[in-house]
Amino acid sequence: MSENYVWQDVLQTVKKLDPKKLEIVKATLPAVQQHGEAITRRFYQRLFESHPELQNVFNMTHQKTGHQPKALADAVYAAAANIEDMSNIMPALERIGQKHRSMQIKPEQYPIVGENLLRAIKEILGDAATEEVIDAWADAYEVIADVFIRMENELYKTAENQPGGWAGFKDFKISNKIEESEVITSFYLKPKDGAELPRFIPGQYITLHIDIPEEKYIHQRQYSLSDRPGTDYFRISVKREDAPVDGAPPGVVSTDLHQLFNEGDTLPISAPAGDFYLDMESDTPVILISGGVGLTPMMSMLNTLVHEQPNRKVYWIHAAQNSKVHAFKEHVQEVASKSENVKAFTIYDSPTDEDRKNNQFDKEGYITLEWLQSVLPSNEGQFYFCGPTPFMKAVNSALKEWGVSEENIRYEFFGSFGNIESV
Repeated sequence: MSENYVWQDVLQTVKKLDPKKLEIVKATLPAVQQHGEAITRRFYQRLFESHPELQNVFNMTHQKTGHQPKALADAVYAAAANIEDMSNIMPALERIGQKHRSMQIKPEQYPIVGENLLRAIKEILGDAATEEVIDAWADAYEVIADVFIRMENELYKTAENQPGGWAGFKDFKISNKIEESEVITSFYLKPKDGAELPRFIPGQYITLHIDIPEEKYIHQRQYSLSDRPGTDYFRISVKREDAPVDGAPPGVVSTDLHQLFNEGDTLPISAPAGDFYLDMESDTPVILISGGVGLTPMMSMLNTLVHEQPNRKVYWIHAAQNSKVHAFKEHVQEVASKSENVKAFTIYDSPTDEDRKNNQFDKEGYITLEWLQSVLPSNEGQFYFCGPTPFMKAVNSALKEWGVSEENIRYEFFGSFGNIESV
């Protein structure tokens, strides 16, 4: 369900940068790239000092880890480098636009961002950022912002006007809370007003707008929908991040969801969004590869495939530490046993004695190209994968080495990154 035809119309109607200013932006682009992370770190400092209320919007954990400044630096450079024809970076534009819509970013916030970004560029580049340079970058930012505002306006209209859609955040009630493993719990969410639900695309996410007691600011977090569309609920399956992971501090929201939110409680959420989703128009084999809690969007895809495309070949590959933290194992086994078109494989890197005794897994260790080639008939098919960053990089590298076409490699990052090559 790509909206590229809309995006092309958007790009054709935005204003163009004056040729002289375009040359200035091009000439200073290497300096902006070189100092990109310093610029964006200073930008966020300035932004939160002048507009502390925006801490209700941004994920402050990503600020602490440095993920968000790096992601913004990459995005600013890519947009400026392709300002003459931003269709070259359409996937990145759509990814950011979807995230902005889900977080309810509004047009009036763009001038605030622009002002602080330009001042950060001036501070970091110093004398090199002359008045002429800043003026050129101001116009460049206006062009880029115009693209996002127009794109997001289309996304807002779609989210609100679709059957069951709504604007902003809507209150949902937790109808069920189910422990799927020692670390993952599912929350079944139903609209408090009893209205129908919009039909999302398997792989998409919702944004939770959570006001936690004793927390100074509201938290917004994206969680993949972990069941198929067409039911009377949304399901998210959340891993409790109560210890540091990959340099990130413990997860405030995930921990409090597990400990403080129960059946009957209310969670405001925005309509489903996201550019990572299952291609339902194809009948080619699907290979779903996940690590840890990265299985959540894959669960939505799997359940949709067996319900709506039962004749389509599906290969399910999931990697976890062991059975204690392996969510949905029994469900996947049941699906595979009932459908000759679904084959499921499990990889444990730290299996328990009980796992070994009962043959609870197909491979011990980590996913490798050699092993993939031993369980898959060929490299033909659509490969979807999600999981921790090292896992994602390993899978991406293996698929490329195997010669899987770029168009058949599709992945989702949980966090601020959008490009696997940037980490």
